[in-house]
Amino acid sequence: MKKAPAGADGPAAHASPREAQANTASDAPYRTLVESVQDYAIFTLDVTGHVSSWNKGAARIKGYTREEILGKHFSTFYTPDAVARRWPDAELKAAAEFGRFEDEGWRVRKDGSRFWANVVITALKEPDGKLIGFGKVTRDMTAQRRTAEALRQSEETLRLLVEGVKDYAVFMLDPAGNIVSWNSGASYIKGYRRDEILGRHFSVFYSPDDIAAGKPARLLEQARRAGRVEDQGWRVRKNGSLFWAHVMLTAVYDESRALRGFAKVTRDMSERRRHEELERSSQRMSEFLATLSHELRNPLAPVHSALAAIRLAPGDAALADRSLSLIERQVTHLSRLVDDLLDIGRINSGRIELRTGPLEFNEVIALAAEAARPSLDAKSQHVAVQTHAASIPMHADKTRLVQVMQNLILNASKFSPARTTVSIVTAVQKRTLLVQVIDQGRGIAPQSLEDIFNMFVQESRPGTDAHGGLGIGLSLCRALVELHGGTIAADSGGPGMGSTFTLRLPLPVAQETATMQPPGHAAAGGHATIVQQAKRILLVDDNRDAADSLAMLLEMCGHDVTIAYDGVEALHVAPRCRPHIALIDLAMPGMDGFEVVRAMRGVAGTGQTHYVALTGFGQPADREQSERAGFDAHLVKPVELETLFGTIARLQQSE
Repeated sequence: MKKAPAGADGPAAHASPREAQANTASDAPYRTLVESVQDYAIFTLDVTGHVSSWNKGAARIKGYTREEILGKHFSTFYTPDAVARRWPDAELKAAAEFGRFEDEGWRVRKDGSRFWANVVITALKEPDGKLIGFGKVTRDMTAQRRTAEALRQSEETLRLLVEGVKDYAVFMLDPAGNIVSWNSGASYIKGYRRDEILGRHFSVFYSPDDIAAGKPARLLEQARRAGRVEDQGWRVRKNGSLFWAHVMLTAVYDESRALRGFAKVTRDMSERRRHEELERSSQRMSEFLATLSHELRNPLAPVHSALAAIRLAPGDAALADRSLSLIERQVTHLSRLVDDLLDIGRINSGRIELRTGPLEFNEVIALAAEAARPSLDAKSQHVAVQTHAASIPMHADKTRLVQVMQNLILNASKFSPARTTVSIVTAVQKRTLLVQVIDQGRGIAPQSLEDIFNMFVQESRPGTDAHGGLGIGLSLCRALVELHGGTIAADSGGPGMGSTFTLRLPLPVAQETATMQPPGHAAAGGHATIVQQAKRILLVDDNRDAADSLAMLLEMCGHDVTIAYDGVEALHVAPRCRPHIALIDLAMPGMDGFEVVRAMRGVAGTGQTHYVALTGFGQPADREQSERAGFDAHLVKPVELETLFGTIARLQQSE
């Protein structure tokens, strides 16, 4: 090490020869330790920054021998730009002021190559605080920096890769299920921008039924327990439309096995599902064509035989009567096949129209049973009707409901043994007429309960004499019932347990009002009250069936209803109808309900209009959003009629 300058003030200058010798002896191990260290450059500087000591590690890392570097300024190790901005001087000044300075940056070896260094400069001071130099420790961190940079680039590459993926929604959830990251694929598939969705719970992508059943929370719990969970099902986009999704949910843990959250990958499988459905439809169509050929030839064969018999025995009157009866039955069967085919075609093309009017549903049952009488008699079966009321007035298409009930009775007869009973039971649940057609047949397998309503599908039921049919009767029933705003479902305990087909149809509000009134109050009185409070209502919904059926109920109560099937049409008709109340669906393609209500406030004739949101979303956040958008009420589909009319009454009272 460099000797202290002559006259230097400090402990060494005033120590006796014996003390100096003792100090030198005690320092020897430390000097040996510092000198032998090769992984760190350890050296000292004088107060001006010139090198005054140099260990083996410094020689190895920086490339200078002791003789080459002693007395040179330590700025020799810095890059030209660092020297130009006087960074070495700044480091010494900071170390002198604060006692210590640490830095990382590029340094230069003797051969001109650069290395990434971690540098610690420590001020060396006398006991009285006088600065006598600096201790400098430098470590070559190039390899570590290269590894860190490679990791950073790898993470950045992965981030860019995830961000650039458009076919998959890839995002992270925190442990509670709130969204904390969002890639472009997620925006593309689900419709939300990053700023719209971050922080929201991922249950926003699930249908109200799934939310009510607790599916989102259940998936998180399954992923937490098993590490990952895979799921397929319908998911909801921002605009309310549904898509078929394949979802992979993976739990993410840190080094201590604490749950950091969940990685969620969602793929839109709607197109593949459509292709699969088309393939299934194509297969069903091929089977249908083969069945159709069989079903058309079956009645033609006995007709051909009957005509041949008449030709062979023209004078046999009894034979002619039997043959004509046979021909009549087979022609009726052929006509029914053709009618069913035509009806399915009209429904699929949207050309079928209901001819609604007042009717008595008990009469519908009687007409359907009478039409099915030949098939029932052929198997010695009969129909037993248990009706809840002597009169069930409705407003519907009588011909189509007779067609539905006849199909259900014939279906029950077809798949039931001879000499059994087909039961028909009616009841009222809230605003709905419940009709059950119950048979004592072979039943339906659980996996087929939904499939039997698909076009051209028939379940094979061994042990019955049920053969033939086109597989369109139940599909036609469902389509006609849904056109009336109702539903139909099948239930069975399984093979051998019989089947129950449950039909639900909306009842007129006036009838329900009458049945709920105490004795002495006429139904007409309640109806007159509704008529006196009638208002002009604008109904905006892209679901035509839903809009038409709800409009029918509102009109039956005396309201003047104008229907718009999209937002643009609503803005067009609003000035003409000048609505007191606007019932607006929120999830519509193109212009959604929020955009409609904002635009309508500037339309002539809507100054006194009350706005009611109709939606499938009923979470508190959804209600808050509709309230912020300017809606006066928020109703969740399917809306109970009591709730709807109560809301209308409340808005009327607020005027």
